[in-house]
Amino acid sequence: MLDTLTNQMNRSQLRELEKFGSRINRFGVNFAVCNVEDEIVLQCECDGFKSDAEQWIECSRQAIEQCNRVTDAEGKDISVWRFFDTSTVLAVVLKSAQPCAARQEIVGTALIDLGSETSAGGQIVSYPLSSAGPIPPDIEYYAEMLELLAAKFKAETKAEQQIDKVSTELSQTYEELVLLHRLSTNMRVTEADSNFLQMACDCLTEIVFVEGIAILLEKTINDAPRWVISAGSGLIDIDEQMAAILHSRLTEEINLGQEALLDSDAYSDFKYEWPGRIKNIIAVPFFGKEKSESHLADRTNNNQSIMGMMVAVNRLGKQDFDSTDIKLFNSVAGGCAVFIENGRLFKDLKELFIGSLKALTSSIDAKDKYTHGHSERVAFISRWIAERLAEVEPMDEEQIHKIYLAGLLHDIGKIGIDEAVLRKTGGLTDEEFERVRKHPLIGASILREIKQMRDIVPGVLCHHERLDGKGYPNGLSGEQVPLSGRIVCLADSFDAMTSKRTYRDAMSVEIALEQIEKGLGTQFDEKIGRLFLDSDIDQLWNIIRDDFSEIYGDGKTQEYGAAAVGTLIR
Repeated sequence: MLDTLTNQMNRSQLRELEKFGSRINRFGVNFAVCNVEDEIVLQCECDGFKSDAEQWIECSRQAIEQCNRVTDAEGKDISVWRFFDTSTVLAVVLKSAQPCAARQEIVGTALIDLGSETSAGGQIVSYPLSSAGPIPPDIEYYAEMLELLAAKFKAETKAEQQIDKVSTELSQTYEELVLLHRLSTNMRVTEADSNFLQMACDCLTEIVFVEGIAILLEKTINDAPRWVISAGSGLIDIDEQMAAILHSRLTEEINLGQEALLDSDAYSDFKYEWPGRIKNIIAVPFFGKEKSESHLADRTNNNQSIMGMMVAVNRLGKQDFDSTDIKLFNSVAGGCAVFIENGRLFKDLKELFIGSLKALTSSIDAKDKYTHGHSERVAFISRWIAERLAEVEPMDEEQIHKIYLAGLLHDIGKIGIDEAVLRKTGGLTDEEFERVRKHPLIGASILREIKQMRDIVPGVLCHHERLDGKGYPNGLSGEQVPLSGRIVCLADSFDAMTSKRTYRDAMSVEIALEQIEKGLGTQFDEKIGRLFLDSDIDQLWNIIRDDFSEIYGDGKTQEYGAAAVGTLIR
């Protein structure tokens, strides 16, 4: 049954519908799901009677047709349709929410066959439930069930789309961070400008596909300033005259408040005149220091000099360069400019890496003011535990870095959990608790899409597993729980116990340590837990209470985080 699937409904959705059908069968009625291609993709029948497959399909077809054109008095879509033939059939149209909130896509219908004798002349006749006259209580109850089912179906598809969107955006952002990190790790004093800039071009074109790219710098040749191509690849032809024109037009765009020179004939005529083979073009500036001077052009309105340019022509795979490309090109160009002038880009990029990761985790902590800073504290405590473990058994620095990142990202899956549930002050219902228990799986599914993050996944997925097998999501036990999961579990529990939450006050450190002691061998790994308990907890607590300034100092958290991210690139 579940193998008969179409592109409209996935296995997860169909399994949820099957659960509903199994429950509804207990009331002596039959349940079916049809897709938009007039196929029965799910049929759950009780023992009382058999339903006519052709009748299912005809009712589904009519419900979809009328849903597309019939609305009730308030202008809303008719929710439940009632059909009469040799039996009473109720149908609701299943819709999935689209990325654009104003659009909904019909993916099929859910139908209930009541099996009651209400013949209507041998023809299937449909009525909006609200206009079919007095409604028997049992029909009204089943109709309400179908309405709730349709609402739940649409909400779950929307949640899946949001998770997919976050995963895609995170993957794209990570690729951009990888690019910037590769630039930063090659910023050596002994590195020639040409080598570094060529690497920048090559890395950029791995993400943004173009026909040709070039970097031009202002250099003095034979006592005369000239624009020189210092790096590039692909098909691009820029002579001295063309370089001067590019510089002039780029300066003009910057003075107009633009971030880059962007011109194309994709949607309108070119703003400027270009050689015939150019379909679209982007140029971004390399800004020099305030005190530096350009010999080839005047300074911009902001008193900046353009000491170089990155130029690319003919975007491949898209009609034109877009705002995302502008942002990425400007990031690379800015990095190259700093490298050329003074080599300070490496420090800036270290802050960018960890700042981006912490921005992601902070977006989770921000859902609940009581968990503010939780992810960063769990990351630090996880690192603390890993360093204590490294003193007694082999563990390299790279492994410690990955455990730190697993702690930092352990709650990323809460992106997919409703804020109302996370902020609820009272106890959670069983359904709400089950939703919260899914966050390790959601987090792992997001990170698993990024190849470089896969070593982080075990710690994220298993930070709620227990040594006695009573944890979640997979009920692992003993050595089945990966080392990173056992460490992050202990760090997460310690911070949770010593932090104030909506449903309780914070425990004292002493009481929290007592609880950890009691949990050794059941909830927590005994060796790891003992190392933690025997460590200098007073020092750890002082560091956490002082926002890590004692050990990191101003800005040092960014440096450590960037070093940790660097382990994922190698």
